[in-house]
Amino acid sequence: MTRPESPYPGLNYVPTVRAAAALPAAGAWDATPTEIITAGLEQLTLYFTYDEAALATNGAVNFRIEYSPYYVDTAGVEDWFPMPLYDAGALVPGADATSQMQRENVTYDPTVATPETWPYPVALNGTVERLRVPCREIGDTDNPGECHVVGVLW
Repeated sequence: MTRPESPYPGLNYVPTVRAAAALPAAGAWDATPTEIITAGLEQLTLYFTYDEAALATNGAVNFRIEYSPYYVDTAGVEDWFPMPLYDAGALVPGADATSQMQRENVTYDPTVATPETWPYPVALNGTVERLRVPCREIGDTDNPGECHVVGVLW
């Protein structure tokens, strides 16, 4: 793999994060999500398009962002880390606070039967070497919709 460089100086790096295709059947996650190189970059905006299947009765897409601090898979260590959701504990004078953290999956439930699009910003802060975005159908899992994701990195 090579580090990302735009072929046009001064323009952003725009990789395909998930090719436009049907989501896996039965609510399964993408088996081999596309990895993009993000080394040294500060910001990513993901642009999603979800199209509910024609036969679906209530389609919805679920995604999660997974980060890797390694440029390539490294034997003997965990390579991928899911994005967390953090909820600060109540602050009480004179007492320690207990906060909650958990892996986060994000659901998008469309409001119409035609393709819907939305952006999703992600801070990289120059500390993420690779990133991937596995997706799955969680609405009508017998009739998975189509999801397409591109990113703009800088």
